[in-house]
Amino acid sequence: MDETFSGGEESVKSFVESLLAEMTLEEKVAQLGCILPGALLEEGEFSEVKARAELEHGIGHVTKPGGESGFSPEETAGFVNRIQNFLRQETRLGIPAMVHEECLSGYMGKGGTAYPQIIGLASSWDPGLLKQITSNIRKKIRAIGGHQVLSPVLDLARDLRWGRVEETFGEDPYLSAVLGQKYIQGLQGPEPRRGIFATAKHFGGHGAPEGGRNHSPVNVSERELRENFFFPFEVAVKQTGIESVMSAYHDIDGVPCTASEKLLKRILREEWGFEGFVISDGHSVKMLHDEHRLAENEREAGVMALEAGLDLEGPTTECFGEKLLSAVRNGDLSEEVVDRAVRRHLKSKYRKGLFDGGSTVREEEVNSYFNSPEERQLARRAGCESIVLLKNDNSTLPLRDPESVAVIGPSAENPRNMLGDYSYGGHYEAGQTGDEIVTLLEAVRDRVPAKTEVFFAEGCKVLGSSREGFREAVRLVEKADVALTAVGGKSGFGLFPPEGKIENYGQTTGEGNDRTDLQLPGVQKELIEEISKTGTPIVVVLINGRPLTVHGMEDNISAILEAWLPGEAGGGPIADVLFGDYNPSGKLPVTIPKKVGQSPVYYRRKPISKSRRYVFCDGEPLYPFGFGLSYTNFKYGDLKIDPGEVEPEGTVKISCKVENTGEMRGEEIVQLYTRDESASVTRPERELKGFARVPLDTGEKKRLSFALPTDLLAFYGRDMELCIEPGIVRVMVGSSSEDIRLAGEFEITGKAKKLDSRRTYLTQTKIEQS
Repeated sequence: MDETFSGGEESVKSFVESLLAEMTLEEKVAQLGCILPGALLEEGEFSEVKARAELEHGIGHVTKPGGESGFSPEETAGFVNRIQNFLRQETRLGIPAMVHEECLSGYMGKGGTAYPQIIGLASSWDPGLLKQITSNIRKKIRAIGGHQVLSPVLDLARDLRWGRVEETFGEDPYLSAVLGQKYIQGLQGPEPRRGIFATAKHFGGHGAPEGGRNHSPVNVSERELRENFFFPFEVAVKQTGIESVMSAYHDIDGVPCTASEKLLKRILREEWGFEGFVISDGHSVKMLHDEHRLAENEREAGVMALEAGLDLEGPTTECFGEKLLSAVRNGDLSEEVVDRAVRRHLKSKYRKGLFDGGSTVREEEVNSYFNSPEERQLARRAGCESIVLLKNDNSTLPLRDPESVAVIGPSAENPRNMLGDYSYGGHYEAGQTGDEIVTLLEAVRDRVPAKTEVFFAEGCKVLGSSREGFREAVRLVEKADVALTAVGGKSGFGLFPPEGKIENYGQTTGEGNDRTDLQLPGVQKELIEEISKTGTPIVVVLINGRPLTVHGMEDNISAILEAWLPGEAGGGPIADVLFGDYNPSGKLPVTIPKKVGQSPVYYRRKPISKSRRYVFCDGEPLYPFGFGLSYTNFKYGDLKIDPGEVEPEGTVKISCKVENTGEMRGEEIVQLYTRDESASVTRPERELKGFARVPLDTGEKKRLSFALPTDLLAFYGRDMELCIEPGIVRVMVGSSSEDIRLAGEFEITGKAKKLDSRRTYLTQTKIEQS
């Protein structure tokens, strides 16, 4: 490696300032923009003619050269090399581009492994699994020439009508922070120069939009924002060292996030010390003009965003570029503001080694990073851990070699319905991606003994009103010992379906696909009701990106599996759970209401909210946060809390024993909650402060310990300063937020303490043999 690029921060600063001093205004502005692959392609090949027109002064980023082009991994690597060679050799300063892709549930391009959608991975409550998955993603992205990905989504899913619920780690700030941290660490890798930049999005508060409608205003108090919605981002910045953040579409109290100095300067940089770069969400700068109506034109929108602290406009250059050049020349924008953002880009490119060969990849090695058997197995394991068993009357599951099985429903034989919105097959139809997706029907046929008869009927479509298939479904269910009914929706990236065209459009969840209810779409509910008349036990498998309730039909259903969107492993993990090859261990990362009118019904509500009911419905959810059944039983005991009194700056050790008292090996996700019994401002009924997956053989006992820092009990007081107050803290350990098995308390003594930036964010856990 060139000695020039091996120094520390002073070396970085010296290089950046030297290069910046050489740059013309046109070259600087070019670094703040993005370009899509289509602008550089002619009949599927890199075009030097187009490159000379588009890249005369260089470019900051290339947006999704694999995800947007339809290229194979090897073709993508070749395309990226040609772009970088052109930039190095044919532009005046030879500054390489940073290349970014999408990777929410796997590299979003041809050949990428499609893991379960993130809401499913969140249901695993397995931080190590997230890190292993993103470590594999990192290698793929680097292999094709990428340096950054636009993930993870750290928004909290507070309104389940919102189509993007499936992209989140759920409703809880602590769970999202822990899982998000491991997701980021896997992408960054142990060696920064060989890792990739993760991007925390969407900052901030995006998961509670008005009416559940994407892009809509977020009407949340600053205390709620800071304690809940901002917490995962704060952990990502201050403890995990994330170097890229994406602004959000919506406004908070009248100020769009993309134009908010409070968010992008005061909180992100001045309070948290963020030193990386901020990228816009797609076209969000232009929205300052044409939707938010904050700016009179696109040039003013670009100036507004840049001055507020945005550093990069994507996915293409609309309001930066020539419009910023004009603004500087007319005196409407200071060149120093441009320089500030350019410094951040040059620094990031330096740190990723782009100036010393890190922008070129070996095309002949690319395929070795894709389609390995080990990754297929990891995708299957992830699918298994993602599944949540919601109901299991009379131990219907696991199935014990039935003589006949009826597989029913619109998602039983449809591979496309297994994928989330930010998988490659979620942007395109699965058949175009090359993914080998296992359907539920295929997996069941592969799993059952040769003597078992397997019948199949679709019954109905995901959408539409036709019941023509009901009769055949009923006929086959009558012949079967059990009916496996795969129902749900279709995820996709659709922004907004054409009015009156929803049945043809087909998507019911994903970005832009917001809902006014949480019922099964189409006539799927009626299909279940019809086959339930046969008396055959029904197992409902929910395959969807957001929770869909079967409230009111539970008496007709023997067992319910929440399988989410399991990815390319598809029906394999579902069959593993159905037939007992895997004992379900997933827990809900969201609260599921009985009726959508209960929303928001998240578990961290205040006591006065939780105690209130409706005229025709109580206030309790259908399934609480953290809920999930197992094929075995777990016994909790021997709670110990030490010390019983602690100063505002200290740690409390909370431990208990967990025993598998059933007849099958399993994993229990033990959850630690606390409650402030008296405070200067109202506090939640309970808050998650720790968790751990505990694997246990039959009859085995283990002791689990939580080292809870008092910093995690801090909140924003009446003066909006972060503080720890003295008083009694209730401790609750259990199997879900409502299934508390052990409880105790300790006291914080002394005077209230205000916290500074040296805060401890996470609880440490330890598992030992008992």
